Amino acid sequence: MSDNVYNVLFLCNANSARSIMAEAILNRIGAGRFNAFSAGSQPKGEVNPYALQLLESLSYDTSFARSKGWDEFAEPDAPEMNFIFTLCDSTANESCPIWPGHPMTALWSIPDPAKAEG
Repeated sequence: MSDNVYNVLFLCNANSARSIMAEAILNRIGAGRFNAFSAGSQPKGEVNPYALQLLESLSYDTSFARSKGWDEFAEPDAPEMNFIFTLCDSTANESCPIWPGHPMTALWSIPDPAKAEG
């Protein structure tokens, strides 16, 4: 088994719900194997309170949670990503930054939980 720890970036538009939740989940279940991060193409500036409430009710750490832009991860001093997963179709159609290290990328189209009713 490899001792590598892989950096993973989850992207969506607002970086307020689905990418934040993906970051929290992978950081917990992948601890020691993955370091997860999240960002948005058009960050909302705040994390969806229902996403935070759900994560906290399941005992996930939310101390990291903040809505941030993807440019933060294209900076020269940013952690080099191994994988970048775009979680929504609209972000996949946007012009992404050039990522240092040429990470593997994929689209996982996941409905926005912030738009759920009920």
